[in-house]
Amino acid sequence: MRISLVPVVIVFASLGTCFAQRSEVGFGIGTFNYTGDLSRNYNILNSKPAGTLLYRSNLSRVVSFRGAATAGKLGAFDKRQKNDPFANNRSASFNIFLLEFSGVMEYHFLNWREDRRILRFTPYMFAGLGVFGMSGSRSKPEAYSDIQGTIPFGIGAKYVINPYWYVALEFGARKTFFDYLDNISYGDQRFKNYQYGNPEDNDAYYFFGITLTRTFYVIPCPTNPYK
Repeated sequence: MRISLVPVVIVFASLGTCFAQRSEVGFGIGTFNYTGDLSRNYNILNSKPAGTLLYRSNLSRVVSFRGAATAGKLGAFDKRQKNDPFANNRSASFNIFLLEFSGVMEYHFLNWREDRRILRFTPYMFAGLGVFGMSGSRSKPEAYSDIQGTIPFGIGAKYVINPYWYVALEFGARKTFFDYLDNISYGDQRFKNYQYGNPEDNDAYYFFGITLTRTFYVIPCPTNPYK
């Protein structure tokens, strides 16, 4: 009686080639920054502490999904960077706490997860959707919601410490559809209190930081459908 070894070979080959789905959890520390009516350009002096907690699902060898909660302080004031003659008289400032929830897709440019990899790092880019909320001591010149939408996007670089631990350095911008992060927007220029800015220029904020993640492996191999 002859027994074919082909099915056995196929089974063991499939066991050896099952794709290892990798999930990651981790945290990061860094800074929030801002651009708007009080600071037209990114100014490192406006950086304030921030932190993030994240979950990442590696959907393929180059594409990942990341969900994160990021929180920290955000602020600026006219005396640091006087953009125009109005700012000289305005002397406005803001200092708020901001909490963001986001979901983004990451694309990695190098095949860095291969066991036989030559390179242990990869640059990557990301983009997605998010929502943020604000709180702090400030006056509201107009009625608006403290919860707003945002589009996070940016670039970074990851390094493999070992098969279980990854470290990443990242810079991300947050496009908003909102002009009151700094409480300065449209104002009635007939009243010379100078508490107005450019209503056509929405505010933005940024996160720059380093993250450390722990990897967990799940191998979805074939199962016997008759059990």
